[in-house]
Amino acid sequence: MNYLLDTHAFIWLIEDSPKMPSTIKNMITSSENVKYLCSISLWEIAIKMSLGKLKLGITFIELLSIIKNSELKILHIEDKYLQRLLDLPFLHKDPFDRLLISSAVADDLTIITIDENIHQYDVAWVW
Repeated sequence: MNYLLDTHAFIWLIEDSPKMPSTIKNMITSSENVKYLCSISLWEIAIKMSLGKLKLGITFIELLSIIKNSELKILHIEDKYLQRLLDLPFLHKDPFDRLLISSAVADDLTIITIDENIHQYDVAWVW
C-alpha cells in the first residue's frame, strides 16, 4: 500500500508518541508499505518551529537526517498537485492540508491522518 503521512502523523512517529495507535505505527514502519512525506510538511514544521509553535526534542537538521536515513520518500510539489488543488472544494482552510489532499488524490495515495477535516474529502485515508 502507498501512504502519505500527515504532518502530525510524521511528528508523532518520530517522537514515538502514545497518541499514535500501535496499528498505525506498524502500518508506517512495515517494509511492505511505501511511505511518503510531502515537502509541504517540512515547510509546515520549519515555520511552526521558527514561530515557537512547535517544539521538538531535536533540531530541524536532525529531523532531516532522520528522514534521509529512513524509508520515507519525499514528495516534492508538482504541477499536477497544484492543478488538483484548484479543483478541491474549499471544505478545509489549512493550506498545508489542502496540498496534502491534492497530492494524495493526484498520486492515488492513502493519507494517514487523524484530522477529521481531511475526512470530508474524496480521498483515501486511514486512522
